[in-house]
Amino acid sequence: MSTRTEAVYDELRRELLDLSGQFEPGQRLKLLPLAERFDASQSVIREALTRLAEQGLVVATPQHGFSVRELSVPDLADLTRVRVQVESLALRQAIQSGDVAWEAAVVAAHHTLDRTPVDNATGGFNEDWAEAHRAFHQTLLAGCGSPRLEGMVTSLRDSAELYRRWYWALAHDHARDIAGEHRRLRDCAVTRDPDPAVAVLTKHIERAPRELIAYAQHHGLDGGPPQKPAKRPTATLGP
Repeated sequence: MSTRTEAVYDELRRELLDLSGQFEPGQRLKLLPLAERFDASQSVIREALTRLAEQGLVVATPQHGFSVRELSVPDLADLTRVRVQVESLALRQAIQSGDVAWEAAVVAAHHTLDRTPVDNATGGFNEDWAEAHRAFHQTLLAGCGSPRLEGMVTSLRDSAELYRRWYWALAHDHARDIAGEHRRLRDCAVTRDPDPAVAVLTKHIERAPRELIAYAQHHGLDGGPPQKPAKRPTATLGP
């Protein structure tokens, strides 16, 4: 990917994840207006959008081009099931085969995450926390010893990112002890205790999608009628 394409990709990704920003779910992403806006060729825009489609942030449809992904309950449920299976396998292998350097990296990545606030100075979502969160989970599973398995994990987590942001925007509060979940994951990893580690990871992965699906169904965002009375769920950002 060229430097120009990388810059366009980075900016589009940032805007797609900023739910109060430029784009609406389902919005068509036309090449020419984007090319004019970014002062780039349509081929650069197409390459950036193709990469974003691979990460699940946009949808590429033959004959129709690109559009912003919409909230899909079946897709989120399927994605969550597959993530649990793949990440559980990677975690078991990491605990079994990770060396001392891996243990040290897990502890260091967790320290950074634990010291990074979820909210930024203005009360919004802290992108530094998102990066520390991503790094901790990547480091935790990096000891699995399989580049292909790591690649699958990364691809699935990328596909879940927009759903995480929707969850943050729609149903966030501070009731959930996500920091405690991360501490338990760290402890299970460095003490080489795979069964409890997988149990913690499974709950960690499933919590936010379950609450987002409930929210979507409650408010008719899954294509069905909204339930009454409308009620805001009490949960916070998930994995």
